Amino acid sequence: MGKRMFTAVLPPEDVVQQIDTLVEPRREAAPDLRWRRPDGWHLTTSFMGSVPDSHLERLVEELGAAAARTPRFVVRLSGGIAFPHAGKAKILALAAHGAEGGLDALARRCRSAANNAGVAVDGATFVGHLTLARHNRGIEATRWLGILDSFPGWSWTADELVLIESHQVGRHYEVVERFALR
Repeated sequence: MGKRMFTAVLPPEDVVQQIDTLVEPRREAAPDLRWRRPDGWHLTTSFMGSVPDSHLERLVEELGAAAARTPRFVVRLSGGIAFPHAGKAKILALAAHGAEGGLDALARRCRSAANNAGVAVDGATFVGHLTLARHNRGIEATRWLGILDSFPGWSWTADELVLIESHQVGRHYEVVERFALR
């Protein structure tokens, strides 16, 4: 069995702190939601459920090349988003957008890099977001989306792509590689 891995753009620490300041008082108000820890917040660009050790070196090479072809871009977090929909949301998140399609382009390049390395990548339609909370059965999230829509929004320049291993035991993330964007 291979490693659960994903590629991502990480928000800068000051953005994480500002979002956490707004989210923290709401955690106690909704104990039925599984709130993600701020130290694990990220914008997933591709997910690979099982990366064989024998493919990891090639994956790193391909991702490095993809990052080197991708110009830095401005990321904007603003507004709430729910998956699969507001009526039965299993994920509450902030919507993420990359200026001039930068985030979408990076996601396409990450998926291509995985395919080129012989690694199966999740084929779900890419929607940029930063997950704040999850719910197993799904909740009616209209109220939560209104709260997230009231947040001010944040922007920063994405200058790095990371490859992360997701450990099931202890449910934590480990950055395996970092790749500078052009």
